Formats: sequence, C-alpha cells, structure tokens
Amino acid sequence: MKLVTTIIKPFKLEEVREALAGLGLQGVTVSEVKGFGRQKGQTEIYRGAEYVVNFLPKVKIEVVVSDDMLERVLDTIQTTARTGKIGDGKVFVFDVAGAVRIRTGEVGAQAL
Repeated sequence: MKLVTTIIKPFKLEEVREALAGLGLQGVTVSEVKGFGRQKGQTEIYRGAEYVVNFLPKVKIEVVVSDDMLERVLDTIQTTARTGKIGDGKVFVFDVAGAVRIRTGEVGAQAL
C-alpha cells in the first residue's frame, strides 16, 4: 500500500476529487495548507498599502491506495491538477506498513 500526498492549487480540488472518485477511490482526506516554493509568495494591495504574502493557500490531498492502483492515481492527479504554470504543486508517495478499519477490524488492503 502507498500513501499519496498531493499539494495543489485550491481551485483544482473538485476536479481532482471527481477524477479520483472516477477511479473507484472511496476515501480521501483534504486539508487546507499554506506554503511557498518557486512562486515565492506574491505582492497584494489592501486599502492602498502594498504587502507581501509569503505563504500561498494550497490544498493537501492524502489517499492510501493499493500498489496496483498507484500508477493510475499518479497519472490522474498529474493530468487533472496541471495548469502548466508555476505553483501547480507536488505529489509525494510513501510506503504504508499497514491499515486497520476501526469499525470492522479489517486489516491491510481490505481496510481501504
């Protein structure tokens, strides 16, 4: 099993969620996060005063998938989240040692 953690632009969230649901994934965790990378923030004007926003709003999506689903999930995320502009985000993949569904006690891939 793999944990796929994705950081994307907020307006792409619904499109990515729908695409993942189309693959048959049932469980996705979403968090609102802030960060910066190559975008290095942006300058905004509020009431005539200019200020720099160093941390830009992003969305973090986490989903645990079986090994055989990994490539399809990665391709789907990259295709749907891509705008072609700086700040599109990143995808990280981690090994998952195990999983347990609390309600039923199912373990491993059955818990997904």
